[in-house]
Amino acid sequence: ASRARLWTGRALTTLATLFLLFDIFGKFARPPQVMQAFARLGFSASFSVEIGAILLACTVLYAIPRTTAFGALILTGYLGGAVAIQWRAASPPFETSFPILFAVLVWAGVFLREDRLWSLCPIRRSR
Repeated sequence: ASRARLWTGRALTTLATLFLLFDIFGKFARPPQVMQAFARLGFSASFSVEIGAILLACTVLYAIPRTTAFGALILTGYLGGAVAIQWRAASPPFETSFPILFAVLVWAGVFLREDRLWSLCPIRRSR
């Protein structure tokens, strides 16, 4: 990978990781806004810590360079669940599509850093 592509991938991964850590903190700290969102989505507030722990495990795997691709894979499953929940709750379009956009950010960081993943992807780079 070129230096620019490598550093862009690292920057995107860092940005995604920081956002995820902020989200995890909200699930553990349980401020009123998070508890209201849980209620609106039909979840008991008691699930906040468990969901935060799941997200923390996914984020740790994503943040470790050797397990980044696996972390991105399981984060994709987590974010897919978020889309389904938002859709079921008839959330506004941005709230429903945000997990998809975030998954694209997560994978963009990985793809920019890992040349091996390009061979698995049908997207062809121009040379």
